[in-house]
Amino acid sequence: MIVVPVKEGENIDRALKKFKRKFEKTGVVKELRVRQAFKKPSVERRELIIKAVYKEQMYKTEDI
Repeated sequence: MIVVPVKEGENIDRALKKFKRKFEKTGVVKELRVRQAFKKPSVERRELIIKAVYKEQMYKTEDI
């Protein structure tokens, strides 16, 4: 359960922003999206490799 302490006289918008930030950090929505469809382990591994290659290329071009 997420608890957001609200100080006396604090704006409700600021409290809502704190709540949204804490909720995002829990990763609930991301987990739900991942669980909506099954991905084969080989596909997940392939995507990880493609991302790693992309990052490596970005780092190499950044150094130049």
